[in-house]
Amino acid sequence: MDVSQPPAVRPGVRGTERSLARRAELIAIGRRLFADTPYDALSMDDIARQAHVAKGLIYYYFHSKRGYYLAIVQDSVADLVAFAASGVELPPVERVHRTIDSYLRYAEHHQAAYRTIVSGGVGFDAEVHAIRDGVREAIVATIAEGAYGRTDIAPLARMGLLSWVCSVEGAALDWIDRPELPRETMRELLVKTLGGALRAIEELDPAHPAPRPARRDT
Repeated sequence: MDVSQPPAVRPGVRGTERSLARRAELIAIGRRLFADTPYDALSMDDIARQAHVAKGLIYYYFHSKRGYYLAIVQDSVADLVAFAASGVELPPVERVHRTIDSYLRYAEHHQAAYRTIVSGGVGFDAEVHAIRDGVREAIVATIAEGAYGRTDIAPLARMGLLSWVCSVEGAALDWIDRPELPRETMRELLVKTLGGALRAIEELDPAHPAPRPARRDT
């Protein structure tokens, strides 16, 4: 095989790459539009005009306004999970701090997307709720990995961590509306409340001992 020659490009590959890039561009535009304007206030004509594209192009990639909206939410979720799950190379305790700090940074710098994710979208939207629940489970898994070194935890431990994640959502929503605390202070507060949750889990299920930094006797 002559490795000096560039590999042949399969038919359609470049077209697929262009298509994916165009779709990503439309999602980025949509994130900006929905950040400033409520979902119900934007028609497909409005979206196409502000995005400077033909309406048919949006239908081609997303089929409907709702499909477009869901793609934007899913893209935002991917960013949030990536931010929160970063730092896998760090020791467990540092990773927990990094996870919480990254989560708060995302909420702070992507406020519209964050509100959409944790509020469950427009009205009661089962699909957006499912996306939000997936985010919660991903954050629970990240915290469990940092606290216990594994993600296959018992139902009580999962519920304890999930309760903490839900409280973080409410606190973060209030914080971005009223940013009276520095992010560093907010992070330390959430770290300490997580320590309380971990100790409560251990009390009810000794098979899941709180990690050393969360213990009061250290």
